[in-house]
Parts: sequence; structure tokens; C-alpha cells
Amino acid sequence: MTDSRSALGVGMVGYAFMGRVHSQAWRSVASVFDLPVRPVMAALSGRSPDRTAEAAAMLGWAAVETDWKRLVERDDVQIVDICTPGDSHAEIAIAALAAGKHVLCEKPLANTVAEAEAMAAAAKEAAARGVRSMVAFNYRRVPAVALARRFVEEGRLGEIRHVRAQYLQDWIVDPQFPLVWRLQKDKAGSGALGDIGAHIIDTAEFIVGRSLTGVSALTETFIKERPLAEESAGLAAEGGSEMGEVTVDDAALFIGRFEGGALGSFEATRFATGRKNALRIEVNGSAGSLAFDFESMNELWFYHADERDAGFRRILVTEPDHPYAGAWWPPGHGLGYEHTFVHETKDFLEAIAAGTDPTPSFEDGLRVQRVLAAVEESAAAGSGWISV
Repeated sequence: MTDSRSALGVGMVGYAFMGRVHSQAWRSVASVFDLPVRPVMAALSGRSPDRTAEAAAMLGWAAVETDWKRLVERDDVQIVDICTPGDSHAEIAIAALAAGKHVLCEKPLANTVAEAEAMAAAAKEAAARGVRSMVAFNYRRVPAVALARRFVEEGRLGEIRHVRAQYLQDWIVDPQFPLVWRLQKDKAGSGALGDIGAHIIDTAEFIVGRSLTGVSALTETFIKERPLAEESAGLAAEGGSEMGEVTVDDAALFIGRFEGGALGSFEATRFATGRKNALRIEVNGSAGSLAFDFESMNELWFYHADERDAGFRRILVTEPDHPYAGAWWPPGHGLGYEHTFVHETKDFLEAIAAGTDPTPSFEDGLRVQRVLAAVEESAAAGSGWISV
């Protein structure tokens, strides 16, 4: 049977860790969700001809380009998916939008506020021409996180008073772990702050529906020098004998205030020994509380003041009426990390087909970038209060 849906060709730039999970999402999304359009994995771009060709064959891409500019120019590409380090996000996204391509860009949106502002301006101009853009904060698409937002919107927590957010990892605890690009400011923009701190900023603001208005912060780099990386793939790497300077933070701590007065505390570190991917959020309100931990991603814990003797109760977020979950497996059959990206591409494609602006937008990404910049400014100035 012929598929009558309009095809949208996808061109992806970058094929490492994020490229792999994005590829899996593009391969899977149309087989899970009843979409109004059909994504086609048209071309993959990378600098190495051999490695890009190998990745394209493994991941399911039809063609290869070794220059992202050629990928943007292709007639069979209507969507450009950016999975590169942050130092190239602005150039690629702005060029793609100017060429009339829809853009999905990995987080954080850019390495600086100025770059993010230019990207948001380009996105606004492109939207007037019907060209859509979205920043890839995938944790919004965890069913339990989306359910948490629903609870807040329904008023089940009452007045929001506290937000506690942590993102804890330990993959660079070893001082001999090599100096990969994520530990170099010119490529990554910042360290734990931008890499994982950006996620908890966006996730917290998404759940409570309010933005941070100011912060006071501390950052620290525990290991100042590391072996230069000779080989790296995703979060794995091999180092040589030469050493190089770590130019980003290893950990960031900050407090903040939300619109409406709620207080927030945030911790992002890649030195939480024993923690692998513990993104945790707790929200306390006048009528109830909720808590989430990505290492138990199919669960949301909820407490309501009318149920004092019961304490927190565990909600297994796999029921048909829970966000996204009903498209997958029978109740109790949990989802994983990769499914968040499938949900992301589903929402992006539906917005393109409907002619609406998807979220989180580049403007949302700019707002997170301004929080990151305020955290860095506060930490550099002795933890003084910085308005966002």
C-alpha cells in the first residue's frame, strides 16, 4: 500500500551520541504515532567521509555530506537536525532557517547569549514565512514529567512555593578521563552547567510554568588538567600522555526565585560519584507536592495535603491516558531514555504539519541561555544576586 502522507526529508548534522539517539527517533516515530506527515532520513553530515558513511549505513541515512552547507542546500531536505557541539549551533541554524528549512537544534541552544539572541531572531523571522524551529530539551517529553506539568496546571499542588532540581552524573570523576570537547569552553560553552544544568532549568520551568527571575551561584572545576583525548565516541574516550587545561566548570550550584515568588535550588555536577543520570525534581505547593527521578523515569511521586496519613504515593506513568504512554505498550511496560526523543520528533512533526510553533522554541532556549549566563556571572562575582 502506498503511503499518501507528504514526505519531509530530514538532514542531520553530527552522528555521535546525540546523533545516534536522534537517528533512532527518526527511524521509529512514524511506526509508533499516527503522524500527518512522513519523515524520510535523507542525508547525514559529518567531517570525516569514511566515518560519516559508516554511521549513515548503521543508523539508516540514505546519503552522506561532508559539508553541512551542502546538506542545507539539498532539495530533498526540509528539516535540519543539529546534533553538533554548541560552538556550531548558531551558524548552522541561522543558515538553515534562511534557506527555508525547519530546524531542530540540540541543547543548550548556543554557547553565548549573543548567539542565542541571533538564533531566536532568525527563528522569529522564519516563523513569519512558515518555517518552524525547536530546541531539543527532551526531558519535557518524559511521560512522568509531562504528567507533573498537568498536575500543576490543574492546580493540584496549590500555590507553588519550592522547586528543587538536581542533575547528578559521575562520568568524569576519574582524573585520567581525557579532555574531550565537553570539557573545553570554546566548544561546549560551559561544563556541567550548560550540559546538564540547562536541562534542569528547562524542566523546572516547564513543570511549574514560570520563569526564573534571578540567581545566586557557585561553580567549581575540581580537576584542572586532563590527558588530551586521542579517541572519543559519545561519553567514552581514550587519552594520551600530553595534558591540557579544563576550561569549564565541573559542578554548579545556585539558588533562584521564580515569577510569583517561589524559591528554587539547583545542582548540576558530573562529580556525584555513583550517580549515573539522576535528574531529580521536587515541587512543593500549598496543597501538595510531587517528585521525579529520571533513574526511575516511569514513576511520579505525588502527595496531597488531604491524604496526610497516606504520605507520598507512587504513580506508575504507563497508563493509556498518561502523556505519550498510550502509544506504546500495555500498562506497566516501561519506557526508556530513547523514547523521549521519539516524542520530541513526534511533537515537532505535528507542529510543522499544523503550521504552529513548536515548544520549546528558540525563544525558550534563549531564556535558558540567559539563566546560564546569570549563573556564570554570579559565580564569578562572589555569588552575588544576578537578575535574569
